[in-house]
Amino acid sequence: MDIKLCKRIIENVSLVIVGKQPSIELLLVALLADGHVLIDDIPGLGKTLLAKSLAKTMGGSFRRVQFTPDLLPADITGFNVYNQQIGQFTFQSGPVMTHVLLADEINRTIPRTQSSLLESMEERQVTVDGKTYPLPHPFFVMATQNPIELEGTFPLPEAQLDRFLLRIRLGYPHKDEEIAILERFQEKDPLSGLEAVVTPGQIADLQQVRKGIYVSRPVREYITDVVRATRSSAALRLGASPRGSLGLMRAGQALAVLHEREYVLPDDIKFLAVPVLAHRLILKEEERLRGRTPEHFLEEILNQIPVPAPNA
Repeated sequence: MDIKLCKRIIENVSLVIVGKQPSIELLLVALLADGHVLIDDIPGLGKTLLAKSLAKTMGGSFRRVQFTPDLLPADITGFNVYNQQIGQFTFQSGPVMTHVLLADEINRTIPRTQSSLLESMEERQVTVDGKTYPLPHPFFVMATQNPIELEGTFPLPEAQLDRFLLRIRLGYPHKDEEIAILERFQEKDPLSGLEAVVTPGQIADLQQVRKGIYVSRPVREYITDVVRATRSSAALRLGASPRGSLGLMRAGQALAVLHEREYVLPDDIKFLAVPVLAHRLILKEEERLRGRTPEHFLEEILNQIPVPAPNA
């Protein structure tokens, strides 16, 4: 398997996206770890464009769902319709039957519809009227959401947030990056001419390579120490679950693949702890009112726990 494919994916997405290589790498980490990613930021920063660029780069089928308050679960998973010609119900698949699903502005729909993705994200299947249908492999959800302070948004349920391996934020571009954006989009949309550089089968192969990346006992202990510290923090009402521990390990393996290594470094875990764990933590109300964030407490935890030596 040519793991240099990762570099080609990043370079191809960068033909459209200006100055966001760390975010592109995190998206690829989520994909190789067989997880899903939540892109969380204000409108207009390129969340949808980033998701579309990665989807076109990796080939395969792609569907986009614009989440609105009137969207129903069946609009995502599919439904049965009565076929008069054969005299029985047939399954009409929803947009979830795809390799890449872009759930755009996922927090603009009601929690019931948000939760309809839970089975698909966790078990790679949908169940309609008691019958289960497998999803294509690989199956990757990229969801975008706007800050909950904006009008017309609904907070994602804790169980839904926990299904996302990573949450990333793009932030405003620097001055030079914004000038480059204007130049790149002045005459044409670079997304329209973007070509796939890999196939879904190659992505599945890379996911298999990720599973074979070595994780030493000291690194596993470091992951456990970080996650368990979130459960004992006096400022947090809810810490990370074992799903968070597994997610952190898998993300570390995926990052090692990106860096063409056969093993996970402790620094990989430290780098990934915030995007993997922060959205799984729930602050106590008094801490939230003080303006503190889960990211603040994770940084404190990471500063307190010794990082094992790379060759430990």
